[in-house]
Amino acid sequence: QVQLVESGGGLVQAGGSLRLSCAASGPTFSRYIMGWFRQAPGKEREFVAAVSRSGGNTNYADSVKGRFTIARDNAKNTVYLQMNSLKTEDTAVYYCAAQSGMIVTMDHLKYDYWGRGTQVSVSS
Repeated sequence: QVQLVESGGGLVQAGGSLRLSCAASGPTFSRYIMGWFRQAPGKEREFVAAVSRSGGNTNYADSVKGRFTIARDNAKNTVYLQMNSLKTEDTAVYYCAAQSGMIVTMDHLKYDYWGRGTQVSVSS
């Protein structure tokens, strides 16, 4: 089992940047595919980005391609989400998730463990 704790959220103006971090407990972090999801008020949880166990393969939602970058540091049991050129529509609670499957998937139902989330608010 793995526990996930997100940090790095906050309030930023449109066009600005934030870097989210997700620290995982336990010695098996490198066995999990890691993902970031977000949920805005009144909306469904949506996929943002995911990264393979080694960090070599990544997947992004179309809405964030070219602006967001996911990366992981297995030595530090941490996954990051660098968010640049933020837009007001990026405002949401951002969740880190881990899955023990074999495929870097956008399907939130495939993820086994979730953090509590961190709020990102982008003002105009």
